[in-house]
Amino acid sequence: MYDIIVIGAGPAGISAAVYAVSRGCRTLVLEQKEVGGIIGTVSSVTHYSGIIQQETGRTFAGRLKEQALGAGVEIVYEAVKGVKLAGNQKEAYTDGGVYQGRKIILANGSTPRALGIPGETEFIGKGIGRNAAEDGPLFRGRPIFVIGGADGAVKEALYLAQFASELTIIHFENALGCIAEFRERVEQASNIKVRTGMRLKSVSGTNQAEVLELAGETDGSVERIEAPGCGIFIYAGSTPNTQFYSELSLDHGYIPVDSNMETEIPGVYAAGDIRVKQVRQVATAVSDGAIAGIHAAAHCL
Repeated sequence: MYDIIVIGAGPAGISAAVYAVSRGCRTLVLEQKEVGGIIGTVSSVTHYSGIIQQETGRTFAGRLKEQALGAGVEIVYEAVKGVKLAGNQKEAYTDGGVYQGRKIILANGSTPRALGIPGETEFIGKGIGRNAAEDGPLFRGRPIFVIGGADGAVKEALYLAQFASELTIIHFENALGCIAEFRERVEQASNIKVRTGMRLKSVSGTNQAEVLELAGETDGSVERIEAPGCGIFIYAGSTPNTQFYSELSLDHGYIPVDSNMETEIPGVYAAGDIRVKQVRQVATAVSDGAIAGIHAAAHCL
């Protein structure tokens, strides 16, 4: 029996756990993969007040883990397969067993969204990847395509450009949807080309991705691009990991909370990308986690 169970070890979950432990709560974090979540896979962490020089997703995740363990947070690496949220005793079910707690904080973030196009699944690891930091160097001197025009996509494109012979950003809207800083850096880059008003329709090839088909957003025209040995990185947004939370009323898949990060079920909190919010950044995830951890831990004081 734990005082608090935290599901997810991203910035929100680790923040919540650190605050909970500081208030005397026996706290468990359940994480299916690695501390850091999605942020641990990005090429760089920007616009967060606590970053070190040349902070990468991996270094940031490493510092999160070090801080949590140093604070006395217990981390168990098991995938949560179900939960019981109602009642005074909360439960989280994994293949390793049942974990019980008086309070529970849902902070297991989101999963990158797939496009659902032909060839997308078949060529993962054969030209298609989402981890720019790990896979980018594999495409040195080759053409690279980044699908998406929001902040995250363009930031990764700027990183990948150092390896590419030419990098093409493909975005379905008429203009990039990123912040001015990134847009200006794209304009200044000598090897970055932007294709707006286009969608990636399919990927094909023999053993590696070789051909991309693009569809015009307005006229539906199809363009075939032959690029043997190319790299394709897809950033099509994300989907909240709320599939196990049927006891909660969701808003477009996200969890509504009050100002304390508490849900409609007493003793159940949600923090980070999984909750209803307008801004999804590391800074807001850490803030959510702190608020959730402090209020969940009130009974431990």
